[in-house]
Amino acid sequence: MSAVDYRGQTTLITGASAGIGAEFARRLAERGSHVVLVARRQERLDELAAELTAAHGVQATVVPLDLSLPAAGQTLAEEVARRDLTVTSVVNNAGFGTFGPFHQEDPQRLREEISVDVAGVIDISRAFIEPLRAAGTGVLINVASMAAYLPVPNMAVYAAAKAFVLSFTEALWQESRGTGLRVIALSPGATSTEFFDVIGTNAADGGARRQSPGEVVATALRALDRRTPPPSVVSGRFNRVMASLGRGLSRRRAVLLMGSMTAAH
Repeated sequence: MSAVDYRGQTTLITGASAGIGAEFARRLAERGSHVVLVARRQERLDELAAELTAAHGVQATVVPLDLSLPAAGQTLAEEVARRDLTVTSVVNNAGFGTFGPFHQEDPQRLREEISVDVAGVIDISRAFIEPLRAAGTGVLINVASMAAYLPVPNMAVYAAAKAFVLSFTEALWQESRGTGLRVIALSPGATSTEFFDVIGTNAADGGARRQSPGEVVATALRALDRRTPPPSVVSGRFNRVMASLGRGLSRRRAVLLMGSMTAAH
């Protein structure tokens, strides 16, 4: 495989109003891809769309949508069809976390977390994967997390959700071989985004240096441009070391380590 040619493609990006999603939009528009920007905050999306069109001359379509609602993938597919767009790449970036002992978590908030972080990824992937495979020129990027590699006390649901995304995406990588569609799970660690504002604490970063969204997106795009792209990639050296602990430590030691990190910070 050669490097991905994004010129003339149309990439749908969820969670595009800020952080990693907005950075994906900027970098892909810079490479020539039209973009479909999906998030709840229309004003943010409108500002980004105007920026991308002015800077790169691409078509930037705004679709405000709450991805915690049922059938998000079907809703997006219908909206894209209504606007006569053909999506050739997808970045499932939308997601959020919760922090605290599981028995103290708000049940409704947990349901929303699972709806966005798990059900939304499945639903959107299923809604678009057939046209993506048919086009055979684009990418499917599902954003997981370094937390996918280890159980994380005080973030039990988030880590489990991202472990699901990692496993699911790696399976799709195998199923999509030979179609021209490149599938990858991207696992950032602590990143300088609004994630920590939503979660309500800095404890979730475990004291690690936070990467910039640009560093995270660059990791994904470099991996996809390889001759043989991997099924998954972890962004950042420290995060790769932490992820590898899941293979080198017993499950007991791994859980105790992660518990001490989230408790200490």
